[in-house]
Amino acid sequence: MELFLPPLDPDRLLGCLLGLAIGDALGAPVDELSLAGIRERHGPEGVRDFDGNGVAAITANTQMALCTARAALRASARGRAKGIGGAALGLVQTEYLTWLSGQGETAAGPSGPPGPVPPMDDPLTARRAPGGTSLSALRRAAERERPGLPLGTVDEPINASKGCGAVARAAPCGFGAGSMAAAFDFGSGSAALTHGDPGGYLPAGMLAATVWALIRGARMDDAVARALGILLNRRGHGDVSSAVRAATELTRGGPPEPEGLDGLGTERTGDRALAAAVCVARCAPAFDGERSMAGIHDLRRGPDKVGRRALAAAVNHSGASATVGAICGALVGACYGTAAFPGHWQALVEVRPHIIGLAADCALEFGPNPPTDPRHGGPSFGWPSGLPEG
Repeated sequence: MELFLPPLDPDRLLGCLLGLAIGDALGAPVDELSLAGIRERHGPEGVRDFDGNGVAAITANTQMALCTARAALRASARGRAKGIGGAALGLVQTEYLTWLSGQGETAAGPSGPPGPVPPMDDPLTARRAPGGTSLSALRRAAERERPGLPLGTVDEPINASKGCGAVARAAPCGFGAGSMAAAFDFGSGSAALTHGDPGGYLPAGMLAATVWALIRGARMDDAVARALGILLNRRGHGDVSSAVRAATELTRGGPPEPEGLDGLGTERTGDRALAAAVCVARCAPAFDGERSMAGIHDLRRGPDKVGRRALAAAVNHSGASATVGAICGALVGACYGTAAFPGHWQALVEVRPHIIGLAADCALEFGPNPPTDPRHGGPSFGWPSGLPEG
């Protein structure tokens, strides 16, 4: 039975994008290190804050998540204007190809990239640890010169990759979908553009479905359980569902120790990254000393400790620290809103103005009163072309 929830909460939507960027930036400096290496560099407690350079630098995880959000926004406005849908994945691929051109890539077809080439120093597109699988898949799509026609799909895989590079970027697929199931399929489809194994695209679908429920007021446990129910009806779910169930079992003893997250598997695959992030996110309130899994307003010692401690746990392990941090940040922010994260973390996030503006546009487009032109009832002229600069 489909979950009935109120309209999305704009603060939870913003929390999802900000949390994703914060977790990404927090984990990026230790992304290639083992747990032992992290402790050797940062002490026995590991990473607890951003590096002291005055900015929380994002990676390709955040860049591509923002691409996904812009594409979803434009797809919704296009659907309202034309009265038909179906263009969302093509618009996602087009956004990714524009991002590809900012990576210093030269593999576009004879006609060049689908839009203007971004400046090489633009933090929204500058080369920031992009995944090799995403790059190679998008090169193939660029060479074909049909940016709006998805090359990789769930039914026609582009490769056999189950890497974790497509998971975090799918979180915005949960913003405007009409149902959890639709969010799941949109998230899976966006990941399948570059990752063809179910272990690469199904975790993205589960993240999108969970975000869909959370930003509409669901509790973490309920959202994860319902998203898992959808996952169990998808072909090839075995590795992913087993990993998520193992993560759920691990939380029965309270917040996981770093060694516990390593025990879920340190492979840089989609199923392992999702499982580690879900494990931490489900325990977020308990990181503040509360044994119950109650909501943020029941916490006693400051709500921002929820995100601070949860994200520290999410990045201090031997797996893909930036990706797990980004996924966990998206989940925590979607559940508890921006108050879950310390103010100085939010202030230091690179491209913060772009994130805030894009989140506001998404909340407007996907809310109960999207912009319309009173003359014809469709989207306002030019909407949403005026997306904010980074």
